[in-house]
Amino acid sequence: MTIYDLKPAFLNLLRPFAARLVEKGLTANHVTLAALLLSLAQASLVALTHGAPWSLWLMPLTLFLRMALNAVDGIMAKEFGQKSDLGGYLNELCDILSDAALYLAMAFVPGVSLWSVGLFTFAAVVSEYAGVLAWAIGGGRRYDGPFGKSDRAFFLGLVALLAATGIAGGDILSALFFAGALLEIPTTLNRVRGGLR
Repeated sequence: MTIYDLKPAFLNLLRPFAARLVEKGLTANHVTLAALLLSLAQASLVALTHGAPWSLWLMPLTLFLRMALNAVDGIMAKEFGQKSDLGGYLNELCDILSDAALYLAMAFVPGVSLWSVGLFTFAAVVSEYAGVLAWAIGGGRRYDGPFGKSDRAFFLGLVALLAATGIAGGDILSALFFAGALLEIPTTLNRVRGGLR
């Protein structure tokens, strides 16, 4: 059971909003790009302020909004006839760029090891690439856990709050990022196994 398994209920809540966006002439690709810009803005805030508490308090909200926008662009693409090859590229590339920006920004938080954040980011990119590769061998995109995108978003939000409140110092935060990187190993293996099936 991962947070991704809750997606159907989340989608039901967002369908009316997606319908309104379509009525206003917006497309799934617009929403995808908006999610990327939101992530880059949040990452820039954390980096430029060197992890000021107020910028870290915004992280969980940004992650939730980004998750909502990602769900909305999927609804618009699949249920409102806006699916396209360009959209497929944007969806995957913008997700990777958003993730990398948000994760790497945490290396600017005082005391957090760049190595831990870098390894976490690398492991996350590898697991997402493993999920995409299932398409290359004729399967469907894999989202297997235990540490997929939604789970990492929850994890990052929690880490940001621990840093913002001062509950955890740089050593503990770095250890959490190393632990997160380790969780990407079974995630990647599960995606490979799922793709081969």
